[in-house]
Amino acid sequence: MRVAAESVMLAGAATAVLAGVGLLRFSTPFARIQVAGKASPVALLLASVGAAPLLGWTGAAYLAISAAAMVLTLPIATHLLLRAIHRTAESDHLAIDDLTRDEMKPTD
Repeated sequence: MRVAAESVMLAGAATAVLAGVGLLRFSTPFARIQVAGKASPVALLLASVGAAPLLGWTGAAYLAISAAAMVLTLPIATHLLLRAIHRTAESDHLAIDDLTRDEMKPTD
């Protein structure tokens, strides 16, 4: 059981390292936030699933609460951060910018 738990934790650590490499390699803020927003909860969930059997019921409960909080709040935070970047930074890589077009429409 311990070897399986440590293997899952190692997979979570590898996911986090790959996300860090992605943050360094990608050139646009949109791609960087996407990598951070997708890989962080996966890495935390893998590490939590691996660590839970080793920590007992109390530790597993704390890990479940932290994983649930991250899974519930990170997509919203990522979306708001990307929207703020879109509004403040000039971007040449967007072929079609639907957000700006929709924000320019007059409201009824």
